[in-house]
Amino acid sequence: MMDKKLLNILVCPESKAPLKLSKDGSELICYASGLAYPIREDIPVLLIDEARQISSEEKQNS
Repeated sequence: MMDKKLLNILVCPESKAPLKLSKDGSELICYASGLAYPIREDIPVLLIDEARQISSEEKQNS
């Protein structure tokens, strides 16, 4: 589970926009850049090369 204080200060390395925790808690999502960053062993991996592109469907459901 992500610490709320940590989540409030993390930003997307690509767009510098705030990140939102996915519903299942496995990713941090940036709707501005369209990237989802994985969370592995409770540690967010904020590397652009490790992020996946979110679908347009996911963007609409933001």
